[in-house]
This record gives sequence, C-alpha cells and structure tokens, in this order.
Amino acid sequence: MPSRLLVATANPGKLRELRSLLAGLAFEVLGQRELGIVSPEETGETFLANALLKARHAQRLTGLAVLADDSGLEVDALDGAPGVFSARYAGPSASDADNNAKLCAALAGVPASRRTARYRCVLVYLPEPPAEAPIVAEGVWEGSIVDEPRGEGGFGYDPHFLVKGREECAAQLHPGEKDRISHRGIALRALRERLGRDAVG
Repeated sequence: MPSRLLVATANPGKLRELRSLLAGLAFEVLGQRELGIVSPEETGETFLANALLKARHAQRLTGLAVLADDSGLEVDALDGAPGVFSARYAGPSASDADNNAKLCAALAGVPASRRTARYRCVLVYLPEPPAEAPIVAEGVWEGSIVDEPRGEGGFGYDPHFLVKGREECAAQLHPGEKDRISHRGIALRALRERLGRDAVG
C-alpha cells in the first residue's frame, strides 16, 4: 500500500500542480483540506521559513509525512516584492485579480526592460516521525511582467508572467508544459533527486 503524503497547502491551484508533479511516485497524496487542517499564519520572513512552518504544523496535527510549498513572485523593479506576501499582496483576503491589479499599478510607467521578475518556490519534505532533518529544494522560473493579461490557465500572477525566452505568459501554457518548466516543477525534480530514486518509488 502506498505511503500517505500530506501536501500542506490550502491553495487548490498549488495542490493540483503538486498532485500532477507527484504522479507515479509511491505515495497516496492527500490535501490538507481533506483532513480538516487549517493553515497556520505565515509569519516567516522567507519562503523557507514559511514552508517549514506549514510542514511542521501539518505534521504535528497528523503524524504523516508532509510536503509543504511556499512560493511567490519577485519583481526586480519593486525590490523583490511581492515576495513572501505574494498571496496577500493586496490584503489578507485578496483575490488573484486584486493582487494582479495592485502589481500592475505598482509597475505603472516602468518600461518593459525593467520589468524582470521570477517565480521562486521552496519545497520542504518532512518524513514520517520520528522526523529526520527536513529535505529542502528550491526552483526559480525567470520572466517579466506584462500589463495585459494573457491566457485562462494557471493561477496567481500567471496571466501577467511572461516566460523568459518565449511569447507566452504562464497562463497560456498547457499544464504539462508548465509542470515541466515552472519553479514548482524544477523544485520537485530537485527534491526527488535529494530523496533518491529508491525513496520515492
């Protein structure tokens, strides 16, 4: 029987992407909402701190192996903002549309050459207790920000994130293509390498 792995996120878009990226591994993947877990307040100052906070919170409540993600958008012209505040850039209960509107307003008048940005993802894997040291992996996806949204897929800032070296925004990519080249896909492949092939199926 596959080992159970709890993905510690309340974001349905992240859970969908991580389920896809974890396909084929020897895990039964569970979302935290399935177990009635409420996310802790994200008080960390870095993606790693928040990922560790979420992973340890979920494991304390369930005793399961846990995979936690913290990720966001870093815009160079905004000194790395929204960063760890990406999901709540326009306020604690902000929608994707609210956050994107604030982002575009903050970049008003900034030329295309200075709109470079990246998505950053930090993944933390905690094995079942007695827990060993967490295994950490990171992925970075370079691009830039455009004012006019493009595409209907993805979530978050994807309609405004123009992928470096391509003509498409992240929201225009086929889900499988996005999984292959995104920050989350890069991070999960790095995590699988750190775990070792035999450890994950």
